[in-house]
Amino acid sequence: MIREQTIRSSVECCGIGLHSGAPVSVRIHPAPSGKGIVFRRTDLDGFEIEAISPNVARVSYATSLMKKGVLISTTEHLLSAFIGLGIDNAIVELDNLELPILDGSALPFVQMIQKAGVRKQRRPRTYLKIRREMELREGNKFIAIYPAETYRVSYSINFPHPLIGKETFQVELSNGSYLRHIAPARTFGSRQDEQAMRNMGLIRGASKENCIVLTRDDIENGPLRFADEFVRHKVLDLVGDLALFGKQILGNVIADRAGHSMHTALVSRILRDKSLWEEVTVDEEQIQPGTTSSHAAAGSSL
Repeated sequence: MIREQTIRSSVECCGIGLHSGAPVSVRIHPAPSGKGIVFRRTDLDGFEIEAISPNVARVSYATSLMKKGVLISTTEHLLSAFIGLGIDNAIVELDNLELPILDGSALPFVQMIQKAGVRKQRRPRTYLKIRREMELREGNKFIAIYPAETYRVSYSINFPHPLIGKETFQVELSNGSYLRHIAPARTFGSRQDEQAMRNMGLIRGASKENCIVLTRDDIENGPLRFADEFVRHKVLDLVGDLALFGKQILGNVIADRAGHSMHTALVSRILRDKSLWEEVTVDEEQIQPGTTSSHAAAGSSL
């Protein structure tokens, strides 16, 4: 029987928020079985916000949580790392409203968790297993989840940039696939959009150290970590957003030009309809090691 896991010891880091530009310290602590992932604002008398769908707030350029007016922003990279490494229970303390962007990927969070160590707990892990499909469409955007015995993701993007164009990445999130193929992929942005986003109060902490910076036809701060790093980062974000189910999931997720708002909308819609899913426990041998594949074709226009 696969059991829940937490970290073995506390670990911490410091950085700045991508959008706020504010300095923040984060400390991750072990948590008891059944606790789930809980954020704690140490600057606000230790106020706690659970990382679950009902607490989702703003999701335009990042996924934020809010409870009783208290906000925690840009949660997706750390939540993605927790799912990728199989962490079910942890308390995340931070002393500001936004998690640090670090290098723009989930890799620094993964390395923090590895430094802390992983501890198995006695309680069997309960998975949310998809029983019936759910599909959402919004113009040319699409996201769906279908029944499966493991957790699989396929993501497609199509950006009008000569180094991106159409990219698709498929991964089964088992047997170390997340760590090797997803965690290092960094967030990205365009110089052309920079001023407009700053005028909206966004990306105040963005820099070449924490973001792939695209010019009209090139990259300012290459090389890329993967030829298709852009779509891999979208998978990273998706895994973090779907962590808001509050459980590891068993299902096949397919997304095409989706984004944070559609990711979190899928979670909310599924949780509202209990005929779509069931809670199950899983034996070790039921989850087979997965394979990973990707294919990308660059194009200059949508």
